[in-house]
Amino acid sequence: MEIRVLSFPSDNPPLPVIVAAKLAGFSLPTDTSLPPNSTPTLLFSNGLKLHGTYVLLRYFGRVASLPNFYGQNAYESVQIDEWLEYAPVFSTGSAFENACKYVDDLLQSRTLLVGSCFSIADVAIWSALAGSGQRWESLRKSTKYQNLTRWFNSILAEYADALNEVTSVYVSKKVSGKPIAAKSKEQQGANNQSKTSYEVDLPDAEVGKVRLRFAPEPSGYLHIGHSKAALLNQYFAQRYQGELIVRFDDTNPAKESNEFVENLLKDIETLGIKFVAVTYTSDYFPQLMEMAENLIRQGKAYVDDTPREQMQKERMDGIESRCRNNSVEENLKLWKEMIAGSERGLQCCVRGKLDMQDPNKSLRDPVYYRCNPIPHHRIGSKYKIYPTYDFACPFVDAIEGITHALRSSEYHDRNAQYYRIQEDMGMRKVHIYEFSRLNMVYTLLSKRKLLWFVQNEQVDGWDDARFPTVQGIIRRGLKVEALIQFILEQGASKNLNLMEWDKLWTINKKIIDPVCPRHTAVIEKGRVLFTLTNGPEEPFCRIIPRHKKYEGAGEKCTSFTRRIWIDKADAESISVDEEITLMDWGNAIVKQIEKDHDGNVTQLSGVLHLEGSVKTTKLKLTWLPETSELVNLTLVDFDYLITKKKLEEGEDFLDVLNPCTKTETAAIGDSNMRNLQRGDVLQLERKGYFRCDVPFIRPSKPIVLYAIPDGRQK
Repeated sequence: MEIRVLSFPSDNPPLPVIVAAKLAGFSLPTDTSLPPNSTPTLLFSNGLKLHGTYVLLRYFGRVASLPNFYGQNAYESVQIDEWLEYAPVFSTGSAFENACKYVDDLLQSRTLLVGSCFSIADVAIWSALAGSGQRWESLRKSTKYQNLTRWFNSILAEYADALNEVTSVYVSKKVSGKPIAAKSKEQQGANNQSKTSYEVDLPDAEVGKVRLRFAPEPSGYLHIGHSKAALLNQYFAQRYQGELIVRFDDTNPAKESNEFVENLLKDIETLGIKFVAVTYTSDYFPQLMEMAENLIRQGKAYVDDTPREQMQKERMDGIESRCRNNSVEENLKLWKEMIAGSERGLQCCVRGKLDMQDPNKSLRDPVYYRCNPIPHHRIGSKYKIYPTYDFACPFVDAIEGITHALRSSEYHDRNAQYYRIQEDMGMRKVHIYEFSRLNMVYTLLSKRKLLWFVQNEQVDGWDDARFPTVQGIIRRGLKVEALIQFILEQGASKNLNLMEWDKLWTINKKIIDPVCPRHTAVIEKGRVLFTLTNGPEEPFCRIIPRHKKYEGAGEKCTSFTRRIWIDKADAESISVDEEITLMDWGNAIVKQIEKDHDGNVTQLSGVLHLEGSVKTTKLKLTWLPETSELVNLTLVDFDYLITKKKLEEGEDFLDVLNPCTKTETAAIGDSNMRNLQRGDVLQLERKGYFRCDVPFIRPSKPIVLYAIPDGRQK
């Protein structure tokens, strides 16, 4: 009984089945034409069928010639079945890291999941991790789950050829909701008629021969828009088993600094970007100067001293410069003046002689070189002239062996210029692949505009929590995994879109909520003392979990006292003789409410009613004991820097500045918060999620907690 075909939806390949079949040496023709959400099906030559990922995995476990692939006895087979039932947990976003920790703990004393032989249990969990794409890769690069990473890497090393082949073909990032499994040449030949057009392919890309570059300008910190470019480059590099380099396009010394280089590298590492080298455009300045001089000698470039504003107007109107037909000798003479940085040279620039009548204005003799006497952050005052990005980029891309240059679609009109300049240089052609620029509501992504906020002290720096920089949004409380998932879900689409922040913060909540510890705070202003007349004579302590559903969050000590603090808003919502629930304690009945002459509640008294049912109470209140161990808190919330969702072309951002972007609220918190470290994420019960920005130092200095948005509209 031979296998005829494995059928599955293009957006959901059954990775463990394909891996098991590959390892077992089966030739597996595939058909990816099943509708979305369909069950994978294995069709045999006699017409019989099997359905379901783990049914098919068990089949290959039984028929494979690999030793003990489905266990060496009945007990191990049942253990393997348990793992197959557990594997789908990894596809549940909120449970992913809990599952990683669970397996990591088990692997502390094991080499493999079941017994001493590699089995389909290992295949199922390995495939679940590999299939999660960037989420697992970012954890794998860290030291968070060392046992799990060791196990994953050892399997990958043992079966490298087969696993790399399968993952390069079938592991798609879930982009735009429409990924497909790319097909090998053999599969394309066998099933060409079922090929879909959902997956984005790089033009003329060959597996193992793709070389990409992420090329930021070191004139600011990495922001969420750059993150999309960086992660897409990594996605394609991994998909085609190619290489990715990081190149700093440092051609404008007036804007660039070593601070920006260092922090860009830090942010790239934060994103988990894997690169083979770091290069700088300034490494190629001698070759770029030589190329510019060659183009002048060939009559493909000329030196122009037309004033900048006049030059811009002439380009718009298609008017040739009076310098355009200067002799090569005259151009070379002025070129030497530019190199020397003389007074005459400072009046000049080098322009490409392309086509002043072309409808595409980027081809109307663009500037190749300008004088700039400002010292360069890497090479000091060695040069007085610097190439433009338009001139340097196509040259360096070709020199460094880049096969595909990923650029946002805002550069679309300059693609023709890029190709023309490469052609004039006689360089190898580099393919351009466009993707849409990421735009966020109420957000400025221009580094020039962000710099204005820094220089005018409207923010605390490039890592300010109101900034869209990677450091800013992580300081606000975003997990890197959430950012990666958000970016990769959009994929390499060319459609322009304006994204809501709520979607990103919703993803983040699903990651932090299952694991972050719970604490309690009461707002300082107007807090009310509640006396429980039958409360404990002496304070006592009880150890309770910091997260009721996640042991990994640890434990905390909660004190119980006769007098407790509650929030003013809660006190004002209570009626006399109302039964309420004090969270983590039990019920109480309010017997007396005292108010001042303005009607503000100043004090409550009542009795504990611990035998009461929490199901019957309307109010479930957080509270704090009246003790000297409580800590002072500053709760910080942020708003957008501008008041308009999207700036129109020509609109000045200074006209839509938000006058109030930061609010601070004093509060008191439970004593367990003394142990918080900077960067820790927690939930203040009934108040939301927070990230610790300033930990406990001394009683007089409050702990500073930054509010983390949860994706809900305010």
